[in-house]
Amino acid sequence: MTYLKLGDNAPKFSGLNQNGKKISLSDYIGKKVVLYFYPKDNTPGCTKEACNLRDNYSVLQKKGFVILGVSTDNEKTHKKFADKFELPFNLIVDEDKKIVEKYGVLGEKKFMGRAYMGTNRTTFVIDENGEIEKIFDKVYTNNHTEQILAVK
Repeated sequence: MTYLKLGDNAPKFSGLNQNGKKISLSDYIGKKVVLYFYPKDNTPGCTKEACNLRDNYSVLQKKGFVILGVSTDNEKTHKKFADKFELPFNLIVDEDKKIVEKYGVLGEKKFMGRAYMGTNRTTFVIDENGEIEKIFDKVYTNNHTEQILAVK
């Protein structure tokens, strides 16, 4: 669970996207950013979430949102994921886990009785001034867009 709270300044970061282009949070000052962290490319829940955002991308854009996805996968995996599902937004590479650590979404997870460190599915809505407006730590992968659009 993240240590960040509403009203905090969103931690600054830079990283490469699925096409090798450098993306920085500061590129989006003046825009609302949906920064969503997900565990792994091409897994069922992550695919549902990404496709829900893709299917509602034009609605989110009309409401002024920019979508940025972050996982600890590499550029090649992000590229395959984005191409396969025709994702129209940037997926940021965080192999060194610096971004997930800054946002406090790296934590212990369990799978088949084995504990490991992984990314907790979390979304931050960041306002035009770079402040955290909303945090979703319980993300509904099938209808995440509805959660985001409910932000006042």
